Amino acid sequence: MAAEDSDLEKTEQPSQRRLDQAREEGQVARSRELSTFAVLMAGGAGLWLMGDSLSQQLIRLIRTGLTLDANLVFSPDALMPHLHELAWATLLGFLPFLLLMLVVATFSPLLLNGWLFTLKPLVPDFSKLNPVTGLGRMFSTHSLVELVKAIAKSLVVGGIGAWVIWHNRDNVLALVGEPAALAIPHLGGVIWACFASIMGGMLLIVGVDVPFQLWEHSKKLKMTKQEVRQEAKETEGDPQVKARIRSMQREIARRRMMAEIPTADVVVTNPTHFSVALKYSENGMRAPVVVAKGRHLMAARIREIAKENNVPILEAPPLARALYKHTDIGQMIPEALYTAVAEVLAYVYQLRRYQTAGGNYPQAPRDLPVPKELDPYTTNPEFAA
Repeated sequence: MAAEDSDLEKTEQPSQRRLDQAREEGQVARSRELSTFAVLMAGGAGLWLMGDSLSQQLIRLIRTGLTLDANLVFSPDALMPHLHELAWATLLGFLPFLLLMLVVATFSPLLLNGWLFTLKPLVPDFSKLNPVTGLGRMFSTHSLVELVKAIAKSLVVGGIGAWVIWHNRDNVLALVGEPAALAIPHLGGVIWACFASIMGGMLLIVGVDVPFQLWEHSKKLKMTKQEVRQEAKETEGDPQVKARIRSMQREIARRRMMAEIPTADVVVTNPTHFSVALKYSENGMRAPVVVAKGRHLMAARIREIAKENNVPILEAPPLARALYKHTDIGQMIPEALYTAVAEVLAYVYQLRRYQTAGGNYPQAPRDLPVPKELDPYTTNPEFAA
């Protein structure tokens, strides 16, 4: 029971497949504090860069709006177009700043997760309407953590703002007795100092919240040992399916091997237990290559195809066993067998000359020089069977 319980505990880190599936469903780590910080910083930068033009535009709008035009007083029909022009001018004046805020608010989530587009979160989920589930979310650990974060953020931001104002209390009180031309720049300096200090506090909050959100997201996606085993099974495939694939691969390789036998120069046999087909070309081949090999029934099939295609067959048991043991299909023969295979190929060339020009029938080579250490029969007599 203890082992089963441990298998059901989420102790394993999420796999890449689990992370990808969660991402497709829209489950990614989110930090509202990071987005808020980005928007506030963009707003501050925008006001810093566009402040002069925005203030001038605002002054013109206020001056135009507060100027009393006799034509408007005695012509109510012209009042609405006038208000429309003022509203349109206000929108155009603040449009660059509004676009900047819109772009930052839209793309700030990409800072943590990159680009993500999925429609799955929009699919209706009626389980979210369950009041019991809703109460569970309200009193969950996540909600408690969010409450603590909100309180901490309020304390940090409010405390920093209060400290900045208290630190500049003399300057703030002095604004009352200053002329407007001096008071406005001084007030702007106090506001910017307060803004910079609050942004420093927000940066601290972001530095804590982002790692926490990543950790919480990873914890939420943790897997049990059973889930890891099941995923590995699904990834690697069903054993029966894999066995079927291997069987099909062997069948394809066997057919390809059988198709190469008619191109062979000679088939060396045991004579019944082993058959190895060799091919050699002076153009592009450094040594003869094994194009097919087989044992028992496969060896018999190789001999049948060789006879059907008039490929010479030579009985050389030690050489056949050595070639079968120490070479793979498509591989060149070992250097230690060069001499023995050279005698076999010389016999094949003499046999071809006899078939085309006549003369004396060539004698098949005997006692080929096969090193004893390459003949598996010398160390394992059962290998011949």
